[in-house]
Amino acid sequence: MDERQGLTWRPPADWMRVTVIESHTGGEPFRLVVDGLPRIEGNTILERRRFAQDNLDWLRRALMWEPRGHADMYGGWMVPPETADGDVGILFTHNEGFSTMCGHGIIALAKITLETGILTGGADHNLLKIDTPAGRVVARSTFEDGVVTRTSFENVPSFVAALDSVVETGVFGPVKYDLAFGGAFYAFVEAATIGIGLDDAPALIAAGRLIKRAISESTEIIHADKPELGFLYGVIFTGPARASENHSRHICVFADGEVDRSPTGTGVSARLALLHARGDIRPGEEVVIESISGASFTGIVSAIAESNGQVAVAPVVSGSAHMSGRSEMWIDPADSLGRGFLLR
Repeated sequence: MDERQGLTWRPPADWMRVTVIESHTGGEPFRLVVDGLPRIEGNTILERRRFAQDNLDWLRRALMWEPRGHADMYGGWMVPPETADGDVGILFTHNEGFSTMCGHGIIALAKITLETGILTGGADHNLLKIDTPAGRVVARSTFEDGVVTRTSFENVPSFVAALDSVVETGVFGPVKYDLAFGGAFYAFVEAATIGIGLDDAPALIAAGRLIKRAISESTEIIHADKPELGFLYGVIFTGPARASENHSRHICVFADGEVDRSPTGTGVSARLALLHARGDIRPGEEVVIESISGASFTGIVSAIAESNGQVAVAPVVSGSAHMSGRSEMWIDPADSLGRGFLLR
């Protein structure tokens, strides 16, 4: 037996080959494609997102769904930036489609690209200007002995869309929620008000799907500047922190019932907008938000901002990512299940 044959064998020429680097941020996976993507057309990131939705959704499913992924897989596709000074553009992928922004993905993207040398990080080698479907995001990383140990990112302006709204859900009766944008729109619900604990992932998934559907069917969600961002991405359940020194814990159920293992960078951004609107935090005041995995992100309102005539905050969120592997994915055209399927 010669095990080395398995390392040198190459698939037939008609098989697609896609190379990825695996990572996670607070336990939430981020599968970054580094080679093998087809050409993605478009001048802006939103146009490229639309092109991928219309023409490459089969590849998203192949890389996110079983047998290569699972219902909670998450990933990213690097594309050229749309701005002259941008370092990279990014499309985010999950079990349902292509996201508009992803904080844990930004943290993982910086970790992977700066530490491996895919990107150089500007003059100081630690700063990335990233063009996302939601807009420009700037990431700054801390290095120790050549290793990225932590990344902070300045997110797009985040704002409150509604406070103390109520939706009828049937199962839970009337549910009170706040609606805020942090790169995507989230409905925030206190978990205790519907009688579910923050460690009960199956119950949170079911409740998140139900509440998301009820709000989406009854409420028009509008993003004035970018209409394609006008949809409810997820439901975030809030509750007390495990550690007394931290602010709180929240669990995000997004896309088609995915549970974010991290505190959700865009969710923390939206939460900062809510906390500021209620007078619970001031600019410059730091909060630490925990997740279902026990990981935490730090959030701060760096300044008061504006988004299409309404008050917004400029959020900065920080956390840490880790790389876990590098793989070459093969797509056999004769494999009837190779383009992806899900059991959940």
